[in-house]
Amino acid sequence: MQHDKEFLIGFYRTMVRIRNFELKAEELFLQAKLPGFIHLYIGEEAIATGAMANLRKDDYITSTHRGHGHMIAKGADVKKMMAELYGKETGYCKGKGGSMHIADVSIGVLGANGEVAGGLPIAVGAGMAIKMQKKDSVVISFFGDGASNRGAFHEALNWASVYRLPVIFLNENNQFASTERVTETTSVQNIADRAVGYNIPGVIVDGNDVMAVYEVVKEAVDRARSGGGPTLIEAKTYRIKGHFVGDPVLYRNESEVNEKWQFEPISRFESTLFEMGIITDAEKESIWKQAEQEIKNAVNFAEKSKYPEPESALQDLFESDTGYDY
Repeated sequence: MQHDKEFLIGFYRTMVRIRNFELKAEELFLQAKLPGFIHLYIGEEAIATGAMANLRKDDYITSTHRGHGHMIAKGADVKKMMAELYGKETGYCKGKGGSMHIADVSIGVLGANGEVAGGLPIAVGAGMAIKMQKKDSVVISFFGDGASNRGAFHEALNWASVYRLPVIFLNENNQFASTERVTETTSVQNIADRAVGYNIPGVIVDGNDVMAVYEVVKEAVDRARSGGGPTLIEAKTYRIKGHFVGDPVLYRNESEVNEKWQFEPISRFESTLFEMGIITDAEKESIWKQAEQEIKNAVNFAEKSKYPEPESALQDLFESDTGYDY
């Protein structure tokens, strides 16, 4: 399929924005400026970028604890994202969600989730609502290889298949569930093979090839919109960084990471763009500088923002029948 220059550079621009956000988040956490935990998406940018290019604003996603890339690719405001990481009241969840629980329903993000496989039932619920309302929106549920071993995964796929729901289950197989290799925790070589048990398509794609991800997800989205039901996609990638920032990574060696780094998605797509004559050195430099400045502005916004007042700790959590928050 032929695509114009702006379309292709748009992929590159999104991946660069994600990378710069994550690099800055890592730096800030190591400087003890961010509370909680940070799980980086570095090396996996092609999956969110390629997948989200197929979605409309009225489509939905459910994310994971490693969800910054999903948010950015779906159109989130990086200033509000950074403020949320800082725990500030100007963040998406008023500083109460942090890195692992950012949400913005206005752009279809039904929440990142600190619970492994926690987003899968939510996605199915959203898919059920879409079908009951007779809309043609779709849902993409992102989840890791470890989540495919949870009961919620199997329940979600079964329900979605039975009711032919417009849900794309997108497994980001980065080869590690926390500190365990997927080969040590999973009974099948390919997670996509589990689709056969639920009578839905199972597709494997190179998760470091943004165009391949785009095309595979496009087919699944088109199928879901037309009433064809769910698809399980396994995007094979590699987690360049540790499970979280500060992870001593005792379960693998540096040479393995260095080898995998050669196939990371941004430089790979960049080479393709140069070979096609789509991008110049000047355009590349400009895209990186713009992203760096955008993230710098987001940090400035977050640092100047206020922390929420202690009295607001329980607001937005519970609501009485009188309409007042408790």
